[in-house]
Amino acid sequence: MPSISETQLKQLKQFTTCDISDGLQNLYGIKDGGYFPNLIQRSNEQNGKSTVGTAYTVLFAHASDERPAINYIDSIPANSIIVMAFTPELQTSVAPYTYVNNAIFGGIMANRAKYQEVNGTVVFGRVRDVAEFQEINYPVFSYGLSSVASKGVVKPVAIETSLTIATSSATIPVDSSGQFVSKSCGKRKIGMTINNGDYIVCDIHGIVRIPHLEVDLDKLITYIERSVKVDTMVAEAIQRGEPAESTKKEFRSQLLSL
Repeated sequence: MPSISETQLKQLKQFTTCDISDGLQNLYGIKDGGYFPNLIQRSNEQNGKSTVGTAYTVLFAHASDERPAINYIDSIPANSIIVMAFTPELQTSVAPYTYVNNAIFGGIMANRAKYQEVNGTVVFGRVRDVAEFQEINYPVFSYGLSSVASKGVVKPVAIETSLTIATSSATIPVDSSGQFVSKSCGKRKIGMTINNGDYIVCDIHGIVRIPHLEVDLDKLITYIERSVKVDTMVAEAIQRGEPAESTKKEFRSQLLSL
């Protein structure tokens, strides 16, 4: 797993997910801005800053899956964000985004994760024990809530693997091998992917993934710092009565020279 320095963590925490998405769009041409829709913030660190870390991925499958259940919670690196998702056949791109009504993350797991200095958890599914997350100030994001545990319904079968997420911007049909497939326009499409070790940034808007294999993190941080400075200048000018469009064009043309 790629490491993230304490300096990089502190820098990214100052940015919103909107800042990150702008940087990914403008600097790297990532059209979706790294954004994964439909997740809701259940708890946070209550410090007004973004939650940041490297993705530690956990794949859940139906209880009948031939792979044995694994222990994913007891050896997670510090400064990780646990990212949990289901195999494709258990996902849907429309609400509630999964066919599983059981929670796959709860209070006990949150306490264990916090002890290991994990920075937060993102669940593309349901969670429970929200009051415990909030009591210990442990950041959790999920599609939904549940009161019932996952025992006998689904199980964790793999860690540190790529996760494919069905979203409304990705096609959902699944073939016999469990892969997302679409033949529309003669093209094959799959869901959005989070790889183990990708950088994850979360706030009230949801989560953004920075692909670690494609993005120079220091370069992105430098660009966003400049972009935020320019946006502040634009906002101040508009508050003085300057027109929005010409002001944006004037100041943003200076972005690369700052």
